[in-house]
Amino acid sequence: MAHILLAEDDGSLRGFLARALEKAGHTVIACENGDDAIDALDQGPYDLLLTDIVMPGADGIEVARIAAQRQPGVKIMFITGFAAVALSAAQAAPEAKVLSKPVHLRDIVAEVDRMVAA
Repeated sequence: MAHILLAEDDGSLRGFLARALEKAGHTVIACENGDDAIDALDQGPYDLLLTDIVMPGADGIEVARIAAQRQPGVKIMFITGFAAVALSAAQAAPEAKVLSKPVHLRDIVAEVDRMVAA
């Protein structure tokens, strides 16, 4: 299926997301912050970047900007619990999908599948 770079600072959510995506057949590289995700870009190429927006170090918008520069064509999906931040993400990366927390794992996996298939 897809090779996914996941950046999420909440350890529990990161683990749940990684397991759900792997169960759906995807390969996942999971990072606990934006700086680690930027470093992990060298392990690509990735089909999809799934990133929280508010994280220690580089935020998700910065990670997405760097990912798009290094890997043109990578699809980007943001997840966030902050409505104002979601608006900023949508403006910074209009082609990206923005999901607001709380979001069900099943919905994230379905959206990932849709984005990868497109």
